[in-house]
Amino acid sequence: MISIQVSDNLLLRTLYKEDAEELFLLVDANRQHLRHWLNWIDSNTTIEHTVQFIEHTLLQQETQEGFVLGIFLDNKLIGELGMSNWNHSLKKAQIGYWLANECEGKGILSRCLAKFLDFLFDNVGLNKVEIHFIQQNIRSAKVAERIGCKIEGLLRQSYLRHGQLEDLVIAGLLRSDWMQQRTATSVST
Repeated sequence: MISIQVSDNLLLRTLYKEDAEELFLLVDANRQHLRHWLNWIDSNTTIEHTVQFIEHTLLQQETQEGFVLGIFLDNKLIGELGMSNWNHSLKKAQIGYWLANECEGKGILSRCLAKFLDFLFDNVGLNKVEIHFIQQNIRSAKVAERIGCKIEGLLRQSYLRHGQLEDLVIAGLLRSDWMQQRTATSVST
């Protein structure tokens, strides 16, 4: 299983069935906040749904299709960070994330993404990651920009959000770009 220490009090790790209640309560407390961007919120309405989700993510991790990690701050679950659509031939995958409302805007996600990207490029061997988001999701656009993603295209009416077709922005980050950024950051510090 996967465990990535981000800082003394910040950890990314595989979610287990034992985390289901805490995850469900976190999702439930942030339902209105998350529902605006994430369709799966409406189908996660019981702890059993959360257990099934965790079981599915564990299977994906075992079969190397992707994985989901909980974001833990001071041993408290505050969000998720994951990789999906893992294409082994092209060495690329899509990443996604969410944080509890009260944890946004504090730099937590940026720190987690930096360690996560290091892990994906250095340990998993990916060459490219993509972030897909709808145009109206300005926060995700800024996250993608902050980590150095380049906008690669727009898929018109390619995402169904609450019954409405939305345009989907595709942003990509190559391993070489990330390494260059990392080198530049370490030289300047």
